[in-house]
Amino acid sequence: MSVKIGFLGGLGEVGRNCASIEIDGDISLIDCGLMFPEEDMLGVDLVLPDFSSVLDRADDLTCVILTHGHEDHIGALVYLLREINVPIYGTRLTVEFARARIEEHGITPDLRSVELYEWVDHGPFRFTYIPVSHSIPDAAGIAFDTPEGIVLHTGDFKLDPTPIDGVPTDLRSFASIGARGVRLLLADSTNAEREGYVPSEITVGERLNEIVAHAHGRVLVACFASHVHRVQQAIDAVVRDQRKFAFIGRSMLRNSEIAMDLGVLDIPEGSLVDLKELVDMPDADTAIISTGSQGEPFAALSLMAAGEHRSVSLSEDDTVIISATPIPGNETRVSRVINNLYRAGVTVFHGRNTHVHVSGHAAAEELKTFYNAVRPEALVPVHGEYRHLVANAALGAAMNIPEIEICEDGDVVTLEDGEMSVERGAIPAGYVYVDGAEVGGADSIIRDRRHLADDGVLIVTIGVDFSTGEILIGPDVDSHGVTTDDDELHAVIKERVEQSVASLEYPIDPDLLRTRVRNSATRAVKKTVNRRPVVLPVVIEV
Repeated sequence: MSVKIGFLGGLGEVGRNCASIEIDGDISLIDCGLMFPEEDMLGVDLVLPDFSSVLDRADDLTCVILTHGHEDHIGALVYLLREINVPIYGTRLTVEFARARIEEHGITPDLRSVELYEWVDHGPFRFTYIPVSHSIPDAAGIAFDTPEGIVLHTGDFKLDPTPIDGVPTDLRSFASIGARGVRLLLADSTNAEREGYVPSEITVGERLNEIVAHAHGRVLVACFASHVHRVQQAIDAVVRDQRKFAFIGRSMLRNSEIAMDLGVLDIPEGSLVDLKELVDMPDADTAIISTGSQGEPFAALSLMAAGEHRSVSLSEDDTVIISATPIPGNETRVSRVINNLYRAGVTVFHGRNTHVHVSGHAAAEELKTFYNAVRPEALVPVHGEYRHLVANAALGAAMNIPEIEICEDGDVVTLEDGEMSVERGAIPAGYVYVDGAEVGGADSIIRDRRHLADDGVLIVTIGVDFSTGEILIGPDVDSHGVTTDDDELHAVIKERVEQSVASLEYPIDPDLLRTRVRNSATRAVKKTVNRRPVVLPVVIEV
């Protein structure tokens, strides 16, 4: 009986983490994450995995198994569940974060909370969760007991010796699984290029305490709403300085409430107040914990930096701490927010000028330690850009892992009769765009938008008597984003279009006329200003 692992996303990019595992014709998904759009994805809100390979076999999809509650691992669930509602497994906080997102869209999910170390049977799938240290509580690796041996997925992890919640990566249990024999290891690659070890999360708290203690006015801390450990340390720092605080941002309010209900976020009584109450207090006695660390245009921090937030206006005594690093593609937006904060005169601390962030992903020595404990027969690096996958593969080779394959989105790994093989590009794995209300915008749409952004648009309107060829209307030319000297360009285009129409035989074929107008206008623009705008001919029969 073969075991197949397909990669729908997450191999070659940061985000969109989603893989399938197939046993005896049944399919389970491991994670179901989204990716935030890159700078050149014009008009795109979110990027999803391509679910078509599993939706084409909807009767075979039995469940989704989640590693943890970050958006790049659970954010696409609602778009999958719109098509097929299957059971979703995860640890306690993970399923509650997922529930909040899914129920907002009017879907009732079948969410099943699983205890750590408990073996779960679902159809042909038998799996267990092993705790790992990451930047969110209740993160876990998953061990699948399959007919071809154990397939182990690390999820996102690091080896933090002093985690905030006291739950380190359980190397002893991973080593115990390794002693049984791990046929295939799927390992987090995000920090594989980074030498040494990632500092402990607790070191960020120490720096936050120092910054808050020396702040003269109000303190604002921006971080991921799902980074519960970081939120906890921000709370600890401001409460230690005897400040009252408020949360700002829809996801921050939602996630903090869930985390408090589950007991994984500790807020001293009386320290959390409503924002309306906070703004009337002396600035030196207050703090705000906010979303917006990625420069999102409508997030609280971005609006404050631009002077457009309806409740909070920044002053020169304020201290802003951006406790995160930019996700690839967000660097420009984050930089813009930081520049705006400096323009407002506030004091700004961020990951590039002081120690207010550490990664949640294992660096090279941590990965090698993990490999030494597990001793897998085969390794496929996952979760990261292609260079991260290559670096992780090199680490595996240095640890003498017998079989190593660098895969990309769309590849399928097959384990059968003790052998491992890879079929390249076996399943669709392209980007699926969320564009307003539309899901599934094609790459061609993005290319058209880039074309419009680069070269502009030109509209040529002409009314012609098709029987005689006489031009009775226009040609009228309207252009946007093509040139600063419209009059000169438009005159050249009109002349070329008139010449082109005059050369046509009568009666005029309307399709041929449109082609002539488009081609003559395109050549005129190319020769005059060396650009290739989108040309839209409007032909009217008079």
